[in-house]
Amino acid sequence: MSREPGCCSLWLLFAACAHLFFLLPPLRTRAFAVSVVPEGAEDETELSVLQKPEESRTISKISRELKEIVFVIQSQSNSFHSKRAEDLKRDILKQAADLGKEFPTVLLIHQMDSHEGAWTILPLMRDFSVTYGRNSSWIFFCEEDTRIQVVKLLEILGRFDRSKEWFLGKALYDEESTIIHHYAFAENPTVFKFPDFAAGWALSIPLVNKLAKKLKSEPLKSDFTIDLKHEIALYIWQKGEGPHLTPVPEFCTDDMNSYKVDYCATTFSNFLPLCGEPVKKEDIFVAVKTCRKFHDDRIPVVKQTWEREAALIEYYSDYADMSIPTIDLGIPNTDRGHCGKTFAILERFLNHTSPRTPWLVIVDDDTLISIFRLRKLLSCYDPNEPVFLGERYGYGLGTGGYSYITGGGGMVFSRIAVQKLLASKCRCYSMDAPDDMVLGMCFSGLGIPITHSSLFHQARPMDYPKDYLSHQIPVSFHKHWNIDPVKVYFTWLAPNTEESHNGKKVGYNREDL
Repeated sequence: MSREPGCCSLWLLFAACAHLFFLLPPLRTRAFAVSVVPEGAEDETELSVLQKPEESRTISKISRELKEIVFVIQSQSNSFHSKRAEDLKRDILKQAADLGKEFPTVLLIHQMDSHEGAWTILPLMRDFSVTYGRNSSWIFFCEEDTRIQVVKLLEILGRFDRSKEWFLGKALYDEESTIIHHYAFAENPTVFKFPDFAAGWALSIPLVNKLAKKLKSEPLKSDFTIDLKHEIALYIWQKGEGPHLTPVPEFCTDDMNSYKVDYCATTFSNFLPLCGEPVKKEDIFVAVKTCRKFHDDRIPVVKQTWEREAALIEYYSDYADMSIPTIDLGIPNTDRGHCGKTFAILERFLNHTSPRTPWLVIVDDDTLISIFRLRKLLSCYDPNEPVFLGERYGYGLGTGGYSYITGGGGMVFSRIAVQKLLASKCRCYSMDAPDDMVLGMCFSGLGIPITHSSLFHQARPMDYPKDYLSHQIPVSFHKHWNIDPVKVYFTWLAPNTEESHNGKKVGYNREDL
């Protein structure tokens, strides 16, 4: 078959080029990662034509959705906690910068409002509604140790219709009715779900607007704030008139090293804080409040369990018993609060212990505590600051009020905090006033913030959801009701039950107590 001159050569050239084309790896457009705008591209609109259309649309969508999320970090003003919150804020903004678009709004609760009850969240709903009710879609709350994968979070929130009322989070529930929740849902406590703050939780803006409207017409009624996450869920639920919590499995409390990390939008740094060397035993003075009727019952438990961890410890009672020994402070025992006894202990610490002892811990005789872990935790706090540390409760925070450290889980004071307190005129209004609440009222009046740690517990392990305790290395529990307290201590708190490396939790077996 004859061909015209040159036709064969052209055909061979075409075949060779096609063969070479199919051998080469596919080219991937990366223009969106380049910071230099090519000549002639006047702005991002012209630059976007260099991207694949689907890449341009995806980045634009991510940017728009990210701008519609308000991140709220449940931060505290103490220097250790505020730094951790700032670190998380920087991480969120860095992830946004890496996407190349506008920064989202990131708020730190302790900077938002001087209102004493800002940490209880609900008093802030009206401000959230007014400021973000028109241009945002979600308020996403998290703790300072929550870690967020921003793109994954956007993907998860994108599944939900933002025009509807949504309450999203990792679901916790009580297996048995418990005193800290006022025995709510006693017939079947598992039916009511509430969020684990450590995993992060989210409210859609329509729900925020609804809550703000309700709070404007009906101020908060509850006097006490005990377990905030449960109480917020109850308020939102409104006895069935509002939404239940919708569980989101991608909101996780697994450690960042977990095999689940790629699946999770959030993770949690679940290790015991350690900032340098643990505080020395001799730097912590431990005061145990007791009375004569409990000398033979509760004090032997302390001696069998955690007393050996304390270098400086005294037992304060209404009766001097040399076999323990106890110190009679001259304060009669009271059936209710122990304000008189507690203030006498504070005076004794300030005037009869070495000024070089920077920390005081006051516990009840039925408190179970790990001094070993407390020494690590206190390494992160500055004893030159007025520190008042423990599990935080609130009283009357919807209408002023104050926060306080609940006494059963242990109250930790820096010496300077005790000095400032006793230098003031704030004292017990009666000898049997609730000491922890009076202390909260006094410190609030002095402008000294309460510092919360979820590692202190006012109740027993069985009073908390297992999933909630699973990402903690607890410092304390409280009460001997219907438990073997020695067994609880050695299961949950004893130093030899904790195997750790570089401060990271490895885990250990715990019985169902």
